[in-house]
Amino acid sequence: MRSRLVPGAAALVLAACALSACGSSSSGSGSGSGGDAKADAPAKLTVWIMRDSMSDSFLKRFTADYQAAHKGTTLDIQIQEWDGIGQKITSALASKDAPDVIEVGNTQVAQYAAGGGVQDLTSKVSDLQGADWIPGLADPGKIDGKQFGVPWYAANRVVIYNKDLFAKAGITTPPKTRAEWITDTTKLDTGGDDGIYLPGQTWYALAGFVWDEGGDLAAKGADGKWQGTLDTPQAKAGMDFYKQLQALGNGPKDADEAKPPQADVFAKGKSAQIISVPGGAAAILKANPAMKNKIGFFPIPGKTADKPGAVFTGGSDLVIPEASQHQAQAYQVVKALAGTKWQTDMAKEMSYVPNRTSLASVLAGNDGASTMAVGAANGHATPNSPNWAAVEANNPIKQYMTQVLTGADPDSAAKTASAAITKALNESL
Repeated sequence: MRSRLVPGAAALVLAACALSACGSSSSGSGSGSGGDAKADAPAKLTVWIMRDSMSDSFLKRFTADYQAAHKGTTLDIQIQEWDGIGQKITSALASKDAPDVIEVGNTQVAQYAAGGGVQDLTSKVSDLQGADWIPGLADPGKIDGKQFGVPWYAANRVVIYNKDLFAKAGITTPPKTRAEWITDTTKLDTGGDDGIYLPGQTWYALAGFVWDEGGDLAAKGADGKWQGTLDTPQAKAGMDFYKQLQALGNGPKDADEAKPPQADVFAKGKSAQIISVPGGAAAILKANPAMKNKIGFFPIPGKTADKPGAVFTGGSDLVIPEASQHQAQAYQVVKALAGTKWQTDMAKEMSYVPNRTSLASVLAGNDGASTMAVGAANGHATPNSPNWAAVEANNPIKQYMTQVLTGADPDSAAKTASAAITKALNESL
């Protein structure tokens, strides 16, 4: 999740992929419900989980509980490293000795499914209560109407604010609409304080504003070709709002939130707000423990008070390789991890948003996580193309934002960026 939520790393707070070369030992193959005769047949199952995706204590509890409920079955949970993970996933899915369950980044499902090595789980969606899945987490797992990835957990951005600066400005209630947000941020941008620290290349925030306007970063045509859409009226309106908000602070126009780390900037106590995953609060307190009890959270405001602003939903899906030799048992592992019991445990342990909207209440008492869950109801994903990683590699969206913020012609900049996105998405199609 971290790579999908921290700009510069292809992905919300914020998500994950996983693999390594280990496989099951017994034979058998099949599709749909799996190649084994019975879902509860004893087996040694290999499960790949990304480092720091889950705590050791959670994985130990899950393993012990699952093995107790499935006599004779052993779970071999293997922690994978981020470096080089994409190639490991691709290689594993093409092998004959794949793991049984793999955690992958939600925005990477399309890339892996395109190779044909991921099992189609469409027939299992109802069994997994898929109608209740968070859309922004579930949609990337669906390609051409087929569900390949099962949503596991989510994270998205919220507004982290300085309670003292809000009180100083006479603001007693966080804003619920964009208009209120601009009004409040204008009040906060006085007396040497930043109304908001918003770097000029925070493109996930821009994406949310574009989605709120009814636009997108790219769209797929009837001919199957992709088209960058930053030059549409909706996307331009989103950029206009971003520009208005960004001007109410001193954030750099040519950098993202990692340069410098925005948590460090906020920790100095002079910036009233940042847009971040709630976990950013821990980095703030590490930089300045005196900020304890001064940090608050609210959902990114929407255009109207009845709906929070759109947010990029980062997170992880679970997939079953076609080459798994225990597909039926692997599905039972996925079902357990995606089910109510372990979704609840995970949410409380990790402060992630559960995969189902009806489980948001389990985060009550955790201000950051519960705020994140509110925003997740209006979650979205980046365009569901196997080539989206190629867009992020050079990221014309960031370049476009800096150009607009520094006085370039917005129409020309939008056309250039859209053309770059179009080229990247259609390069190998």
